[in-house]
Amino acid sequence: MLEIPKDRGVFRLAIQVQPEDIDDQNHVNNVVYLRWVQEVAYAHWKTLGSDELISKYRWVVLRHEIDYHSPALLSDTIEAFTWIDAPEGPRQKRNVSIRRIHDQKILASATTTWCLLDAVTGRPKRVTEEITSVFGLKE
Repeated sequence: MLEIPKDRGVFRLAIQVQPEDIDDQNHVNNVVYLRWVQEVAYAHWKTLGSDELISKYRWVVLRHEIDYHSPALLSDTIEAFTWIDAPEGPRQKRNVSIRRIHDQKILASATTTWCLLDAVTGRPKRVTEEITSVFGLKE
């Protein structure tokens, strides 16, 4: 399980489980967790990135790795925390921890790999300090 770091910028997004998130086993479907991973990543970028950065760059997912620890239920309010690791060229690893608010139980954890693209050319771009500093990561 991922520990939320105390030494870098961590972004939090509150999420209320919706009826359409529930599957025939009466808990949140595994695919919904993946949607939440993408939603918290998008919200992180849109909240912290300047209009200039957001217009210059796009992120695409290369890989999702997710571990399911405990089910979420319809009555649950959860929170997703996300933070980034040091970049490797155009690649940026992002971590996500999804927890139930009332007991802080970890429901899922994920590590995803994203690739930074130039918004005009669609070509990969090296992730620079201009971007990592937005996320609270100092090189």
